[in-house]
Amino acid sequence: MARLLRRRTEHGSRTLRRSAGARTGDVMFESLTERFSSIFTRLKGKGRLSQADLRSALREVRLALLEADVNIQVVNSLCERIAKRGRGAEVSKSLTPGQQVIKIVHSELVRTLGEEPAPLVLEGSPLTVMVVGLQGSGKTTTAAKLALHLREKYRKHPLLVAADLQRPAAVEQLVTLGERAGVAVYREPEASSPQRVVRAGLRHARGQGNDAVVIDTAGRLQIDQRLMSELAAMAEIARPQETLLVVDAMTGQDAVTVAQGFAERVDLTGIVLSKLDGDARGGAAISVSEATGRKVKLVGEGEELAALSVFHPDRMASRILGMGDVLTLIEKAEAVTPRADAEKFVRAATSQSLGLDDFLEQLHSLRRMGGMDAVLAMMPGGARTGIAGLSDDEMRRTVGIIHSMTPEERRNPKLITGSRRRRIATGSGTTVTAVNRLLKRFADTQKMMNMLSGRGKFPGMGMEGLLQPARARRRRKR
Repeated sequence: MARLLRRRTEHGSRTLRRSAGARTGDVMFESLTERFSSIFTRLKGKGRLSQADLRSALREVRLALLEADVNIQVVNSLCERIAKRGRGAEVSKSLTPGQQVIKIVHSELVRTLGEEPAPLVLEGSPLTVMVVGLQGSGKTTTAAKLALHLREKYRKHPLLVAADLQRPAAVEQLVTLGERAGVAVYREPEASSPQRVVRAGLRHARGQGNDAVVIDTAGRLQIDQRLMSELAAMAEIARPQETLLVVDAMTGQDAVTVAQGFAERVDLTGIVLSKLDGDARGGAAISVSEATGRKVKLVGEGEELAALSVFHPDRMASRILGMGDVLTLIEKAEAVTPRADAEKFVRAATSQSLGLDDFLEQLHSLRRMGGMDAVLAMMPGGARTGIAGLSDDEMRRTVGIIHSMTPEERRNPKLITGSRRRRIATGSGTTVTAVNRLLKRFADTQKMMNMLSGRGKFPGMGMEGLLQPARARRRRKR
């Protein structure tokens, strides 16, 4: 127990240091990924595994999960399944027992996360989705993201209904978000009850030809009977095909408690994890599905309205274990850039011909994909690169620095010597240190991209393999 408390204290110190400085990699799972990587490195170094080796590794897995604030019942269930399979013949008879244990951990983690993606129900005239949750969970923003998701991914014509009459300015916030998303918002300035808003909103949607309705409901600071009665009355009117609970991934085990409370009182059809890009330990993301019996359907990983994506348990497990998530990376790249441009950029990057002009053009796309941190986290080993993301101020400085270079320097940054760096710093109104930092970030990004070329330490992740999922999808569409 003393050892666990000491590790928790050390982890807290690391978290404070990270929040004070630059955020790196997949911050939500950074510490957990580092711990798993250390455990797996020791396992792969052994030709044979004894039962003592397995017990030691399992003990480390348990501690890593507890430090990540994973629900204790979920930890016990996961570790019991891993231990049972670890003692079985699939490890003892394997030619690579260390790799087999890693495969088991990955498989059981996928099971804990929900096994298969849970698709949204898309039937209904109109398709009606109620978004519920506590105040501060990101519920209103998620409602707007969901409306944009339905329009962009499923070609729906959605309407947002502002039925949160509890929180001051909630209606105005939804209207603003709706304008940003290009989605109409139904509101009643003098509404007497959310039930009346829902009824009128559905009538308005049918009259305007909207085939999807997303209802933003009221939240509370905590679960109470009044909230549940209000949600039940709204559901009776709306008869939604989906009732999605928004859970703040940064609240740890509290998120599991909230989700369990809603699941016991409301007919939930799924969960949306918000703020998955935050600086937290990730326990909620791992715990919530198994603890509630409801599948995580969507995740929000950024402030951009387009930063909402389908939850894939296998991909999330790979990210947690430091194996990357190249499929999601390709999908996000295709969503924010033309396919030809995305493939051209990845080819240039992996062939080490990427210039600073290309780099600058793609920074804007990378930010729409969730930022450099999120992109690097989807690459194998990306969560441990230490490459910081770009804030708005850093973006402006980056633009100024690159524009102060000659075309030849932008094409081949290796030409930039000390005297040239001083000239660039003076021309951009920055410092030589800032120029050095940009060039190092660019070089580190090239190295990370080069890992995908098949020449790095992750063989089999070559250019053809990277682009194959996109090509396969296009062939299926034809």
